[in-house]
Amino acid sequence: MKTTITYDEFANAFLTSGSYSNKFSREGLSALFDYFEELEDSTGEEMEFDMIAIACDFTEYASFAEFRQDYGDEYKTWEDVYGDATVISVGNGAIIQTF
Repeated sequence: MKTTITYDEFANAFLTSGSYSNKFSREGLSALFDYFEELEDSTGEEMEFDMIAIACDFTEYASFAEFRQDYGDEYKTWEDVYGDATVISVGNGAIIQTF
């Protein structure tokens, strides 16, 4: 049995949680929600909302320089990361599925 959640419910779950309220920006939460909806549409499979798994599996970076602090100089642009990880664009930054 699954319950459909709206963007507002998705975002509020993160924003009102003590542990994950600062994990993603509002723009990042919108991009993540859109990503999951598109993934459901393309696979034809419904996903279960698991805030803890999402928070552990995805990290938002405000800039490419911030990303490189975690992953080093191997990558020169966001496009270089596409082959190794899921990259969800957010403004000048991105949300990366941890790899």
